Amino acid sequence: MKYTDFEHIISAQRMQRYLAATNNDTRKAMTLYRLNLRLSQEMFTVVSCFEVALRNTINAIMVQQLGTDWLKDSVQPGGIFDSPNCEKTKSIIKKAYTKLSQTTGYTPTQLLSSMEFGVWKYMYSPYQYSATGQVLLDVFPDKPSSMIGLQLNHSHFFNELDKVNKLRNRIAHHEPICFVRGITQADSSYIITEYQKILVLFNWMGIDSTSLLYGLDHIQDVCYKIDNI
Repeated sequence: MKYTDFEHIISAQRMQRYLAATNNDTRKAMTLYRLNLRLSQEMFTVVSCFEVALRNTINAIMVQQLGTDWLKDSVQPGGIFDSPNCEKTKSIIKKAYTKLSQTTGYTPTQLLSSMEFGVWKYMYSPYQYSATGQVLLDVFPDKPSSMIGLQLNHSHFFNELDKVNKLRNRIAHHEPICFVRGITQADSSYIITEYQKILVLFNWMGIDSTSLLYGLDHIQDVCYKIDNI
């Protein structure tokens, strides 16, 4: 495709950053745009696998603690999230439960799968972590012990999950992830850092990420192409 046609479809404004990063080489700019799309696809796959693993592990622990319907029950009067301090979490769960009840019908599995990533992140914020019985560090049974300068407590995991959540949202909103943030320079360091953190979290969950992502994970290859464009 000619660059003029490509730019017409994608928009000149959107392509401006890609052109600047490739010294106005239109062919390289198109290549970089496509590589960013591929990197977004690759990274979203990894994040999606992590999200499913995280929610299923949290669910397994909470079912053991509170029963199969724990998520629905959590927002009922007297439920663990029936508190002003957990209002946002309660609102999201209740809205999803009401929608299911009025459409396809409620099941614990459907309610679980309809939750957004932010719900699981906030399970590690102070109020939700306390409301769930302070047991959700068990999601990461293979994490190392805390040490001076690195406290692997619920706050640490909230911060790490917040980074995953922000990356997920950037990809979902079609923001470029192949640049240094705030600078027009093709660079994969941000993605490599976040990717490696997710692999660590998988490892701490006792999950073999290499086997899980076999045939799906080509992030290192795409990042190499971006860095050498």
